[in-house]
Amino acid sequence: MVPAGYDQTYRILQDLTTYPAWWKEVKSVLPVSEDRAVVLIMGVLPYALEFLMSREVDDHESGILRAGLSGDLEGYSSWTVKAAGEGCHLEYDQEVVVTKTLLKTLAPVARPLFRLNHSLMMRHGEQGLRNFLGASSK
Repeated sequence: MVPAGYDQTYRILQDLTTYPAWWKEVKSVLPVSEDRAVVLIMGVLPYALEFLMSREVDDHESGILRAGLSGDLEGYSSWTVKAAGEGCHLEYDQEVVVTKTLLKTLAPVARPLFRLNHSLMMRHGEQGLRNFLGASSK
């Protein structure tokens, strides 16, 4: 649950250039066209992932935003925004494969660390978005 209305929440999630302002692991977003951007992320572990996000679905009425990912991550990520009282309920879904050679090589022994890193990143994103929306809705 986030403390902002539907339209405001949807707009923030739709605008990738805002992500570094509220999600500390999103280091940069470089738009390359209206529907595509190069994104650089880095969690607590000492590696970065760079990928191209390409808008696939942007449906304000249904609350669905979905982007294809290619580069160090291949797959998709999506948000579903649903009005809930004075705030919004959000669902984030992601299905990706890591293609970065170093990470694929280390995965058999480092998988627990990679999962922890991902979990922390997602928690930070959730809290950062709540704080950002709370501050901007006042």
